[in-house]
Amino acid sequence: MRIISFSADGLLSAAEKGFYDWLTEQDADFVCIQDLRCSEYDLQDDLYFPKDYNAYFFDDIDGKANGVAIYCRQLPKAIMTGLGFADFDMEGRYIQADYENLSVACLLAPQVVDNDADAQARKNEFYSLLGPHLQKIRNKRREFIICGNWQLAHTPGDLQDTERNSTTSGFLAEERQWLNELFDEGYVDAFREVNSDHDEFSWWPDGDRESNGWRTDFHVVSEGLRYNIDYGAIYTSKEFSSHAPIIMDYDIEL
Repeated sequence: MRIISFSADGLLSAAEKGFYDWLTEQDADFVCIQDLRCSEYDLQDDLYFPKDYNAYFFDDIDGKANGVAIYCRQLPKAIMTGLGFADFDMEGRYIQADYENLSVACLLAPQVVDNDADAQARKNEFYSLLGPHLQKIRNKRREFIICGNWQLAHTPGDLQDTERNSTTSGFLAEERQWLNELFDEGYVDAFREVNSDHDEFSWWPDGDRESNGWRTDFHVVSEGLRYNIDYGAIYTSKEFSSHAPIIMDYDIEL
């Protein structure tokens, strides 16, 4: 089973840069897209609804920012939108496709620009809610694959310039500790299970892919899937946004 995750910086822009042309060649079972920056209503072309997929969108309340989507080749039993977080759910940050024993989800965490203190406090609040939620769902009789733009980098190997970014949002000590706890308590960074290279980045905030690369786009999977991860790659041959698509293959049948 192949799952692609991609943070689009605006779906209309990514489409103009050839994202959907590329996608038709990938034979993915799921495609999780974050940061749509438009509403489903804005997507009037069949291009955005590939015939081989069931497409589901969750828009920001204003339809102008954030937004997530998931394309499922096989019809899900249920679609869930939001996480039950009152202050965040209307911002289009989470959508989940449920199957018999597996859920595949798409997540967009809050972003902080220029280390804005109020934005950082809000991001911290989001993660203070998400951590207990992820531990709670471990008790369900299913496995989880949560793809997305987590707005976090875990280790120095996930940054091109750790010295420059040691006090930057996304690599703060408390954010890295949150990830440490997540990966110590029942979840796995799928990409790192199959690729330990320290020059693999998925986001270039400055737009220059020769410097300041970050790996902030993860597939986080429940512990029970650790040995079902077959392959992982970050696609950088073409640029569709400031983020690169993450391609992961799993030995899983729905």
